[in-house]
Amino acid sequence: MAILATAVLMSTNGLFIKLLVWHPVVITSLRSLLAAVFLLIIRLAAPPPKGFKNPPFAFWAAGITFSATMFAFVIANKLTTAANAIMLQYSSPVWAALLGWWLIKEKPHWEHWAALVLVFGGLALFFRDGLGRGAFFGDALAVFSGLLYGIQSVFLRMMKDGNPRDAMLLAHVISAVAGIPFVLIYPPSITVSSSLSILYMGTVQIGLASLLFAYGLKRISAVQAMLIAVVEPILNPVWVMAITGEKPSVTAIAGGAIIIAAVVASSLIGKQREDRAVALLIRKRREGRE
Repeated sequence: MAILATAVLMSTNGLFIKLLVWHPVVITSLRSLLAAVFLLIIRLAAPPPKGFKNPPFAFWAAGITFSATMFAFVIANKLTTAANAIMLQYSSPVWAALLGWWLIKEKPHWEHWAALVLVFGGLALFFRDGLGRGAFFGDALAVFSGLLYGIQSVFLRMMKDGNPRDAMLLAHVISAVAGIPFVLIYPPSITVSSSLSILYMGTVQIGLASLLFAYGLKRISAVQAMLIAVVEPILNPVWVMAITGEKPSVTAIAGGAIIIAAVVASSLIGKQREDRAVALLIRKRREGRE
């Protein structure tokens, strides 16, 4: 549910970017600055136990790859079609499945592979009318952002016994600092509307989403998290429809339904397996005491 809530919050990203007439890197930088302040306040209000340390490699790797993901996706959106960019970025569940299996020995189950196939089929239907011949470099960068997204989910999963929120804080600090030159070159025009939009994006859309994402990845595998996160792109046109009245096509609705069904089914099957494993463990412990 935490990863699903993350996807819902992240899906409002496109709508609020449309409301801001700033340079996209400026938006990314200032959004991350506000998110970093938000996460720092949360950390000071609820600090980890004394003597607590995050695994250094996973901490730095997760922070750097998450920051790189945000910038790669923004630039890809400028160089190729929006549909191509988001479709190619959501190759991330495949990378999460393969890298999670290799790096942290979380072997994907059959329902994960089945869901991957259905998700890609659903995405193809969903974006069929919007896919275009994007620029090669933009498409390649979108694939790279998907790789980074999958990798950072595995690194955050490595911190399941630590505090993944710290890595998210690091990522936003890196993004905020890296974007400073763009803020100076392309100074944003400050209005009430733009101020409220960037405040929402920094504290809720990406700040709260970062907290929820870190919480969820402590409790479910990286590949399952990435599968649930695929709900994000199908929610984007829902907000557009709510604001502008633009209705999605029948194929888009069918594709979205397939994706949601695949994600829900894989989550429920995984939960049933976990419940059976817990019940078996409890029974063995009881038999051992008897």
